[in-house]
Amino acid sequence: MQDILEKIKQYDEVIIHRHQHPDPDALGSQLGLRDILRTNFPEKKISAVGFDEPSLAFMGKMDEVIAHDFSGKLVIVTDTANTPRIDDARYETGDFLIKIDHHPNDDAYGDLRLVDTTASSASEIIANFAFENELQVSDEAAKRLYAGIVGDTGRFLYPATTAKTLYTAAKLAEHDFDRAGLMREIDSFDMKIARLQGYVYENLEIAPEGAARIVITQDLMKSHDITDSETSAIVSAPGKIREIESWAIFVEQPDGHYRVRMRSKVVTINQIAKQHAGGGHPLASGANSYSLAENEVIFQALRDNLVAFKK
Repeated sequence: MQDILEKIKQYDEVIIHRHQHPDPDALGSQLGLRDILRTNFPEKKISAVGFDEPSLAFMGKMDEVIAHDFSGKLVIVTDTANTPRIDDARYETGDFLIKIDHHPNDDAYGDLRLVDTTASSASEIIANFAFENELQVSDEAAKRLYAGIVGDTGRFLYPATTAKTLYTAAKLAEHDFDRAGLMREIDSFDMKIARLQGYVYENLEIAPEGAARIVITQDLMKSHDITDSETSAIVSAPGKIREIESWAIFVEQPDGHYRVRMRSKVVTINQIAKQHAGGGHPLASGANSYSLAENEVIFQALRDNLVAFKK
């Protein structure tokens, strides 16, 4: 953390990236870090770049950076396990690259890395970076980092929630922001998402082993007026069913391949994701499938994984 702070002090301009298809932690860590650096280094130009996700507009907006070449600038990437997922490819043209993440460090990119797989979220890492370096944290930064922690812990439900996570969240909660209002924003969704969730519960396939799956086709998304990013709102829905222990949501992409969102309550699944052009956390991973046959292989792997675990 001290090395990162010293590197930040060396540059007049810092540009912060995160992963594509952002979630609250991606935006919370990115924008929270931007706010912290702006507060503590007002003489520097600090920018956050990437696609503005409409469903998470309450988290904040990206900055417009005109330059095509980031040479002479410090680039920081938060909450992104591997380089193909980094939003805005201009990160490659920066002068120095720092990775701050909590996913397994399978792609050890960057000139300097802070990767803590025991942290619940990148937002938790950023918050502790500020606290341990005695940096001032604004109310807005605290709000965004708190939202990121809440998002990646499932409101402190998932096993990655530790005593340190709760302590960090409590320190952020001391700041002046509407926590109840923020939780309502995170927890709320449009009626079209509710209807899609109803479709999931009606059509969910549950195998005897406790594995489940649902396929979200392009036709279904069009009929519900749903975008690919909005399908993330239903990822946790199968986990609320007691009989389900691991599940996969196959979201068809315009080119015909499937984006696979995989989750598990107890049994690790990231080894399955890695076999299908993906990866991630032990209990929350993403993969890619390029045929219906590969969909079947992934689902069978989830089933076999549960059988092996129970033995």
